[in-house]
Amino acid sequence: MSKPQPMNIFREIRRMLTAAMVMVAAFTLTGCNQVKHVPQGRMLLENVKVTLSDTTGLLRKDQLKTYLRAAANSRLLWFAKFRLGIYNMSGNDSTLRLNRTLRRMGEAPMLYDEETVATDAEQLRRAMVNAGFLEARVDVVSRCDTTRRKAQVTYNLVPGAPHRIKSLRYIFPDDSIRAAIMQDSLAFPLRTGMPLDISLLEKQRDRITDHLRHSGYYAVGRDVITFSADTVEHSKDVDLTMIVRPPRMLSGAPDQIPQHRKYRIRDIRFIMDYNPGDADDIARWQAADTVHYKGITVLYGRNRYLRPDVLKESCFFTSGDLYSVKDVNDTYSALGRLNILKFINIRMLPAGERDGYGLLDVFVLLTPAKSQTLAAELEGTNSEGDFGMAAGVTYTHRNIGKGSETLTMKVRTAYEALNGDFSDLIRNRYLETSGEAMLAFPKFKAPLLSERFKKRIKATTDITASMNYQERPEYVRIISTLGCNYKWTERYNHNRHIFTPIDINYVYLPESTNNFLDQIAPDNPLLRYSYEDHFIMRIGYSFYHSNKRPETPWYRSAQRNIYTFRVNAETAGNALYAFSSLFTYRANHKEEPYRVFGIPYAQYVKADGDFSYLRIFDSKNSLACHLGTGIGVPYGNSTILPFEKRFFGGGANGVRGWQVRTLGPGSYPGSNSMTDFINQCGDIRLDMSVEYRAKLFWIMEGALFVDAGNIWTIKDYPNQPGGEFRFNSFYKQIAASYGTGLRLDFSYFLLRFDLGIKAHNPAQGAVRWPILYPKWSRDAAFHFSIGYPF
Repeated sequence: MSKPQPMNIFREIRRMLTAAMVMVAAFTLTGCNQVKHVPQGRMLLENVKVTLSDTTGLLRKDQLKTYLRAAANSRLLWFAKFRLGIYNMSGNDSTLRLNRTLRRMGEAPMLYDEETVATDAEQLRRAMVNAGFLEARVDVVSRCDTTRRKAQVTYNLVPGAPHRIKSLRYIFPDDSIRAAIMQDSLAFPLRTGMPLDISLLEKQRDRITDHLRHSGYYAVGRDVITFSADTVEHSKDVDLTMIVRPPRMLSGAPDQIPQHRKYRIRDIRFIMDYNPGDADDIARWQAADTVHYKGITVLYGRNRYLRPDVLKESCFFTSGDLYSVKDVNDTYSALGRLNILKFINIRMLPAGERDGYGLLDVFVLLTPAKSQTLAAELEGTNSEGDFGMAAGVTYTHRNIGKGSETLTMKVRTAYEALNGDFSDLIRNRYLETSGEAMLAFPKFKAPLLSERFKKRIKATTDITASMNYQERPEYVRIISTLGCNYKWTERYNHNRHIFTPIDINYVYLPESTNNFLDQIAPDNPLLRYSYEDHFIMRIGYSFYHSNKRPETPWYRSAQRNIYTFRVNAETAGNALYAFSSLFTYRANHKEEPYRVFGIPYAQYVKADGDFSYLRIFDSKNSLACHLGTGIGVPYGNSTILPFEKRFFGGGANGVRGWQVRTLGPGSYPGSNSMTDFINQCGDIRLDMSVEYRAKLFWIMEGALFVDAGNIWTIKDYPNQPGGEFRFNSFYKQIAASYGTGLRLDFSYFLLRFDLGIKAHNPAQGAVRWPILYPKWSRDAAFHFSIGYPF
């Protein structure tokens, strides 16, 4: 994915602002002359309605609506024809650039057409017939107002009673195919008593075909299965027969492959330097080097860029086994996780027969990608008037150990001239240098695990290390991390897991001014903790689930209800605490924390989760809901959570009436975001949001939202008065805000601009209900971010 050029972004933002200026005018025109561009003699299709009189519950009106071609103009908030209003702002002269732009941004008037209405009525009737309602009819009521030049169409769907399957029988050409099919009969979707629904027949056909292709029938196709339905006049009963056609030779296949024959795998060959443009006979491929390894043959070209054991681990075929399309898909999936490969293709060639089975040779055709890349970046920074520069270099090797292990190394150096003063550039130290390295293995890299388990899990292993060196006139700080995690997915990527067996974070201050900590935090343990040596060794697990299906170009298959669920859990310091308790003696200092390498270590448990739900009403309107919560508890060696592990409120992804880290905890009256942010963090989090989203025009989207939530502490800390969570009063401290947003959807990323306004402020000394007494400078917060908030 290529990064967008900065000038292109600025140009798009300028276009967005220009377009926003016409929004008010478009709203005013929404209810005015909507027929401005409707040709004489035609009428605007103002509204289309569908009614359904079905008591069986087998039909869904929202699904039937997708068969309609004649639709009214899209509406914003279900009443305002916003895009039509923009279109009507244009004049009749199409040579003018302004008129062309407005028409491109807007939506042309949808015209009433009797022929299209009749066609849609027939499509609706056929859809009901295909669902088993063979006597369905559609009554169309068109209301045409020639004075206003507008028309309304109502489709009254009368499906009647469905025809149901009374009996179900099967006809097979031979006993072998009968046995292969009927052993899966308990999973057949068709049952007696069901409606004669075409979609159920298709599911039955797909189920049987998939089962056969998983059971050795390489050449079988969906066309071998047909259905015959017998109906009787004045009866809703149907006698259904499923017919499996006799085997025939697969057309176009070499050696005349019969369809109803089981096939076994004979040879498995990997061609490592295959050129997709070659038309050579792969069965006679000439290799520079040939290696036989555990039942596979590897035909190398100029170099052995992948080890044979890596190919074997990614191969789910075994010589002598029955052919299964699952093995094909699993092999594609496993090889697709090897970043060194550019193209992957699997072909099957007939290789005669043996013992009544057909034989197949498997050819896995691989094309390597570029193994190494080097990228450099230069950036300028401006933080509260402090100008600086940063430069970084990233090196990537996608096959460092000839097992498609990916090594990524990044070095970055930044300098910030505080207060914009460059006069002391050489003498003063405002330098930050960081280095990161990650080694990613395309498998579960752990001892005592069987190869069968590693194949089934399909995990990747990441080992990461980083070091950040910070120089300031007052101190030098080094932050080091080291960790390992496993990532894997299951159930068609609906479930994702991340397990972190170990993650170490070490903060070290080798030098600082004598009174630095006493100056900035004489009695604030949170701020002192951030600038003192500390050590965290944690273990964690993350789980993500979503029912979202891959997007398809067919609107009829669009998903209307999408939900996601995410949960994280981690704990730290338990192993160190157990070791310290056994081998460390604290007779005179029992109140002091245990230390490792002379540094106190953190001990805590933390969990948080989020649930979001998206309801898509149509292609223009949707509603998103979100609920997030979390809690962290220090214990044992710690009396407070590490600052970086605590929750914060406000911001672009929280309660958007507050800037980030300016809300809470509880009723804590944060007064200065520059100096008080260290106290505005907590151990408990609660976030709730509802957001209406609408496609406006061009790449612009609009949003209206309401947010609520806050953070709390689990103890009454002296530096955070009013922040403690109490069951009998926490609900009074839930902050609320409302607002609006504009988004730019570039398909590969989304820019978000949100304006939040406080509605309920629980902070002590603040106006409790600013929604009743709004003040722009006090209550508004503007947020710029990338991506949706949830």
